[in-house]
Amino acid sequence: MTPFPIAKYLELILLGFGAGTFGTLIGAGGGFVLMPILLVLYPHESPAVIASITLAVVFFNALSGTEAYALMGRVDFKSGLLFSSALIPSTILGTLTTSHIPRNLFDAIISVLMIIASVFLFSNHEIHQKISESRSSHLILRHLVERDGTEDTYAYNPWLGVGLSFCLGYLSGMAGIGGGIFYVPVFAYVLNFPLQIATATSQFSLAILGLTGTLSHIVSGAFVHGVHRTVVLAIGVVLGAQAGAHLSKMVKGRMIIRFLSIALGLVGLRLLYAVLERLVLH
Repeated sequence: MTPFPIAKYLELILLGFGAGTFGTLIGAGGGFVLMPILLVLYPHESPAVIASITLAVVFFNALSGTEAYALMGRVDFKSGLLFSSALIPSTILGTLTTSHIPRNLFDAIISVLMIIASVFLFSNHEIHQKISESRSSHLILRHLVERDGTEDTYAYNPWLGVGLSFCLGYLSGMAGIGGGIFYVPVFAYVLNFPLQIATATSQFSLAILGLTGTLSHIVSGAFVHGVHRTVVLAIGVVLGAQAGAHLSKMVKGRMIIRFLSIALGLVGLRLLYAVLERLVLH
């Protein structure tokens, strides 16, 4: 009988805690951290198995983060539910695509997406201020009052939000990274959400996306191979999500964007290097 791998499980718990803390702090759900690391740790696993583990962990992370942000009054549930009307079907389509993508191509797609997002965020951190000056009769006006008394008033185009949610849902379901790395910039830069509301509402959307993707992988049979690793990682991300949400009170919005862009670039480059290394060796 194989000994219980206590040390390995502790490593996964710590990995989950780090991913949960950082992912919740920047509203990305931790999937973009976990996915490339799991791809490196388990080079012989299929993309579908890795994606099923990551999406399930994203669900637990985002659920915990949503609860913490909801207590702060930062989650725009009405808008999140609206976007989910497009997010759910597109996520299912995306998860069905994953099993048909070769491993090297899958890794390359993920790394390139991360590097592009990193460059965009690092070079366009002032876009939100410019967009916030525009007004249109087709926008939905939202007003939230946070628990500390901070008032947030903003407006966005609902059709644009639903359309982007469909595209991001497909991409996130296919890539298995949850999509928070794309949702926060879209909420803040394109839909004009205040950054703290974008971060919190992204967590709510990711919880729905993660649950949808996980159920799809359960039906397809891919998730059965990653149940144990998911449970262990989930312990870490649930605790880390609470820590990340509380840290968000002390970190300025621009700093969050900087953290996000640098992290995306480093992880994307590391994953791309792994792809090139495998191609050279074979």
